[in-house]
Amino acid sequence: MPETTVLRRALDYLGLAGGRRKSAVRPDADRPGDYGRAVARLHDDEREVGPLNAEENRRLQRIKLFGATGSVLLLIGSLGTGAVPVLQNPTAGVRVLSLPSRMWSTALTLSIGGTLMLVVAWLLIGRFAVGRFSVEVFHGRSPERRMTRRQADRTLLLWIAPIVIAPPLLSKDVYSYLAQSAIAFRGMDPYVVSPVRGLGVVHELTRSVPNLWRDTPAPYGPLFLWIGKGITAVTGENITAAIFLHRIVALVGLALIVWALPRLARRCGVSSVAALWLGAMNPLVILHLVGGIHNEALMLGMMLVGLELSFRAIYGADRLRREGSAFWPSRSGWILIAGVAVLSASSMVKVTSMLALGFVGIALAQRWGATLPALRHAPRSQWWARSKQSVIALSASAASLAVILGVVVIGICVGTGLGFGWTSTLSTGEIVRSWMSMPTLLSVTTGRIGIGLGLGDQTQAILDVCRPIGQLIAAVFVVRWLLAALGGRLHPLGALGVSMATVVLFFPFVQAWYLLWAVIPLAAWATGRWFRLTAIAASAIIAIVVMPTSSNTSGVVLAQGLLAGVIMVAILTALFFEDLRLRRRRTPVTESEDEVPTSTSP
Repeated sequence: MPETTVLRRALDYLGLAGGRRKSAVRPDADRPGDYGRAVARLHDDEREVGPLNAEENRRLQRIKLFGATGSVLLLIGSLGTGAVPVLQNPTAGVRVLSLPSRMWSTALTLSIGGTLMLVVAWLLIGRFAVGRFSVEVFHGRSPERRMTRRQADRTLLLWIAPIVIAPPLLSKDVYSYLAQSAIAFRGMDPYVVSPVRGLGVVHELTRSVPNLWRDTPAPYGPLFLWIGKGITAVTGENITAAIFLHRIVALVGLALIVWALPRLARRCGVSSVAALWLGAMNPLVILHLVGGIHNEALMLGMMLVGLELSFRAIYGADRLRREGSAFWPSRSGWILIAGVAVLSASSMVKVTSMLALGFVGIALAQRWGATLPALRHAPRSQWWARSKQSVIALSASAASLAVILGVVVIGICVGTGLGFGWTSTLSTGEIVRSWMSMPTLLSVTTGRIGIGLGLGDQTQAILDVCRPIGQLIAAVFVVRWLLAALGGRLHPLGALGVSMATVVLFFPFVQAWYLLWAVIPLAAWATGRWFRLTAIAASAIIAIVVMPTSSNTSGVVLAQGLLAGVIMVAILTALFFEDLRLRRRRTPVTESEDEVPTSTSP
């Protein structure tokens, strides 16, 4: 049988195909497999550049105000199109504030126009973070100048300020948070009792929960529900106050992202401003994590903080154990323990972040001498000798992290009193059929074709087959990225981001903001043109496509709102930027002005 079989090729690709000759090692015996070679091209170090000149600062200021105007319009429109509660609507009966709800088409136009302005402002300001898309980004070069970190932070604060006091945007998930937290506050198990059964159909919280989730248990981790339980204890049945406090939790998560992301970027040789622009200033973050009040903000923030603390200890020069002690940690060792503990706690908000522990484990094992064992063409008699040190280091790393994870998870589950019921509700979201999930899209499309051919509705049966296959494929790819990180081709942070992208691609159900699971960690590592252009385009398109509409919104009303919103944005764009264009024509920036740095204040 020829050696070019599928199995042989797969083993050779993984670097596990042993040679037939036993007496000698072939010249390429020390060469590991090829996994990660193509993905490694996504990263290249970026050079630090100077601040913006006077003219660029003027343009930056105008773009900031343009984006802020979009946020204000979105705030006004959300009073009519936002996910306001069915009961206890704070704007009901208030003359001015209730106008958008009584002029829904106008509110839709303002919401769409505000979203478009925010996205356009983000794209325009990207020139001062990653450079011009068709020049520096496309050719993989650093721009001549960037805005400062302070300017980036202040821009983000300016853009999210109006969103903070807006009703929930584009999602009613926060009402599920409130109902499930109220169930926990009443002493019932939110992993068994649904809002309908625990609170009743007519309860003010249940009335605002979408029908799809009224009779389902909580799919979230016990740490998040414990936080929600505390919010319920403070606010009681005041929905407005509870929503505001949940948004504060989302803002805490965003603050953690802003703290950790630039540090991780510098660790990977990437511009901190570029990482902040693509990660924290992303319109999906503003619209969905802050506006939609999703717990991914807290999960991602804690995950990034845990990664930064862990990498600070692992890649630092100090010992992880005290000198003369076999187990007692040093100062760096305690930082590592704290980082892994924060990572573990983030998985008790949403279990997805537990994946990051695998890549921290790889980094720790590498510090202890683990490498990707070179088994290609080596005699099998040498496999253990080549792998022994790596197996020991990997085992020690896995055991250490497993102990910390176990202590944190058990402590949270027992300490909150919510137990381990979350392990049985992880698949609750599979009732959603999202077009952004590849297995779901293929299954639903195939089911529709079957219906058209007269074969009956077999969609659910196809989903039951395709979704597990998709998860299996994702698991295989995650192992591949773990091996690529172990081989040194990918930084563990980059490998984590690619793994998150793989998980999102094959996840059974995907929402618009799930894209941030991959984009935010990759923003601190990946600088390749195809990644940045794809991430920018996907973020902008998804932010625009997901509109504040309901199931009874007619196509005519949507088309009118979209057309009016585009016209409004075009007019405002001309008003904001026409004078700058004329000024550039009349008085171009001189070469000397271009070179002299000016004040970096926004």
